[in-house]
Amino acid sequence: MSKTETKAQGGFQAGTGMSETSAYKGGQSGAQTGAHVGTGPANEVKTALAEFVSDLKDFQTEIKSKLQEQEERLTMLDRKSHTFGRPALSAARDVDMSHKSAFVTYVRNGDDDALRGVALEGKSMSTAINGDGGYLVDPQTSDVIKSVLKSTASIRSIATVVNVEATSYDVLIDTTDIGSGWVTETGAVGETSTPTIDRISIPLFELSALPKASQRLLDDSAFDIDAWLAGRIADKFASAEASAFINGDGLDKPTGFLAHAQVANDSWAWGSLGYVATGTDGAFDPTNPADAIVELVYALGAQYRANGTFVMNSKTAGQVRKLKDADGRFLWSDSLAAGEPARLMGYPVLIAEDMSDIASDAAAIAFGDFASGYTVAERPDVRILRDPFSAKPHVLFYATKRVGGDVSDFAAIKLLKFSVS
Repeated sequence: MSKTETKAQGGFQAGTGMSETSAYKGGQSGAQTGAHVGTGPANEVKTALAEFVSDLKDFQTEIKSKLQEQEERLTMLDRKSHTFGRPALSAARDVDMSHKSAFVTYVRNGDDDALRGVALEGKSMSTAINGDGGYLVDPQTSDVIKSVLKSTASIRSIATVVNVEATSYDVLIDTTDIGSGWVTETGAVGETSTPTIDRISIPLFELSALPKASQRLLDDSAFDIDAWLAGRIADKFASAEASAFINGDGLDKPTGFLAHAQVANDSWAWGSLGYVATGTDGAFDPTNPADAIVELVYALGAQYRANGTFVMNSKTAGQVRKLKDADGRFLWSDSLAAGEPARLMGYPVLIAEDMSDIASDAAAIAFGDFASGYTVAERPDVRILRDPFSAKPHVLFYATKRVGGDVSDFAAIKLLKFSVS
């Protein structure tokens, strides 16, 4: 090799080595500068925020997924509940409507085959036929009868009404108070008196009605047999009950509250009703007629007075409406709202036509807490027996129901007697 080639090669190697060394140093310097820039505070904050946003998005995605799962579960449960609920409601309606349809068929043409197959809920019965004859009225017709009885001007509307399955209903009443006394912290406690418990038994009696209709009318499909029969039965029952709850003697009928012994309120004792006399035979006192009403109200105990109701007939109400106090203001005030009763001295008035008229020694007005003082016990079912033979060409419907009533608290009712004493 010539000297010229040897120098050229040596120069090239030297240049190459110098270039590599410079490149190495330059790269090392750039790496150090990049590392210095990447570890600055701004980039650290940026990195932290990026990680936080990423975590937040992951959390949001997870929550949405869980909410979606929960919503799907609730939707599934809701569908299941509706699916299982509908057949039960439909079945109950079918039973009620089948009973009504069978009852209407029996009333119209006497076909009782469908009624014999109707199963009813209850402890004492398994079919619509009762043991001693007659068929149970369907629930819809029975409800109409009950609503009419409750809305009529009868003691039933203000008394306590209980449903029983037995032949009688017993009421236990405390006729005396429990004894009491004051003692010291360390003193001996003495024995106190024991209250007397009185048992009042209210027997149930059979109430009946006997409406009739022609067979031609029953054959008319446009004739609403349910409404007609329910209305006729309710009217008869209401009339009989209203009289018995006031004047019934207890013989094959409820005992009315006026059938019990009546004594002056100053000498009242359990088992009788106390009365306040007007001071004039057969009339109000001519000088101060309103005083008798005031005395009657305050003759009743305070525990009963808050729920007190006046009971009188229309003729007596006509006389009472004229009474005024010492300042010339009427004691009677008409109702300010539809369906509300008139008021006498602030207490509601029940117009019961079976109450006595104003006459000598007549107890024409009663005032008391009848919810405490009088109890009506009844069986909830009404029975119907169809008789197409006894009154041809008419068909008789023998409707029966068991009901009883009596005074359950003699201290809760007071009377106004139109007598001297």
